[in-house]
Amino acid sequence: MLNFEVLEEDGASRTGALRMMRGNVHTPAFMPVGTNATVKAMSPDELKEIGAEIVLGNAYHLYLRPGHEIIRSVGGLHRFMNWDRPILTDSGGFQVYSLSALRTIEEGGVRFKSHVDGSMHFIGPAEAMEIQAALGSDIAMVFDDCTPYPAEYDYALNSLRTTLSWARMCKEHHDTETQRRGDTGTRKDDNMLNSPSRSVTASPRQALFGIVQGSTYRDLRRMSIEGLLEIGFDGYAVGGLSVGEPKEIMHEMIRFIGPLLPGERPRYLMGIGDLLDVLVAVEAGFDMFDCVMPTRNARNGTLFTSFGRVSIKRTEYKADEGPLDPECGCYTCRNFSRAYLRHMFLTKEILSMRLNTVHNLYFYLDFFRRMREAIGRGEFRDFKRSCEAIPWNEPDP
Repeated sequence: MLNFEVLEEDGASRTGALRMMRGNVHTPAFMPVGTNATVKAMSPDELKEIGAEIVLGNAYHLYLRPGHEIIRSVGGLHRFMNWDRPILTDSGGFQVYSLSALRTIEEGGVRFKSHVDGSMHFIGPAEAMEIQAALGSDIAMVFDDCTPYPAEYDYALNSLRTTLSWARMCKEHHDTETQRRGDTGTRKDDNMLNSPSRSVTASPRQALFGIVQGSTYRDLRRMSIEGLLEIGFDGYAVGGLSVGEPKEIMHEMIRFIGPLLPGERPRYLMGIGDLLDVLVAVEAGFDMFDCVMPTRNARNGTLFTSFGRVSIKRTEYKADEGPLDPECGCYTCRNFSRAYLRHMFLTKEILSMRLNTVHNLYFYLDFFRRMREAIGRGEFRDFKRSCEAIPWNEPDP
């Protein structure tokens, strides 16, 4: 079962709980990205120790390697990666979008060349649902056509129509398989735009989220939402942002879209992990986030702290005996100095990636915890203002 309940509200920002058979996820929630059935440099136990309640896997990458049927044969993705908490799988629409030079969009899906070995493949709505069913994730995503930026209006409209058509096909395939297994299908979200209800029980087993597209055109975004609500999903995600548009346009779209999504369903802003962007989105009522920023930056020696961004390779840290962040309670900050972290990074030791990743993911998860607490106290706007003064997007001087 997937059940979502809004617990506390502070303006449009809110805390909530996603309750699933494999555990609860407290929102606003950050999902560490485990593209290849692993969050890079982290073991499952370490993820649990720092507070991760859900991780993201990618259907596209797992379909190519090792293959979704292999994962099905060993008992599903949870057993394969030894993770007993919830998993959300991205259908692969964004990854196929990123292969624009190697793909051809057809009416029934996308034909593309593998970035691994050059072999040709086809994924459409049915294939995306079958792959995610084989993986056995708790939350699956519909297969969508991610619209690039900039996009002419007619291109964005055609892309949106493709996404809605694929979303309906995904839902039909999902419901057919659900009924075949003897489960109960989900109902349509009739008249749910801006519904005042605050709790809803969705379908058993694998939940299915729709994806809002429409580029930076307000009428297309509204059209997308209305089309998805007519189909009816367990949750609603927003894609096609952070694909090259200016920040001010991204924030404008986030503020526009958030209030249009049904309040009793989880709202997922896909691929957004810049903490200042997250604050804008939480203020607009979004609940779920994912991004590779904390893990990728960790491997590159860039660390997030309570006072800003730190490039650990800088010379001034060569003999610095202090912790990376005196206010951080992670294993890295409790046990190692900046000098040691710099030495590990410059000598390219594997431990560098691990210690840096532990810190960055802990920092992100703790940031989301503090956001939830601020919302609970009715102090989210004060929390947001204090965070906006921190130079996370600027290199340390």
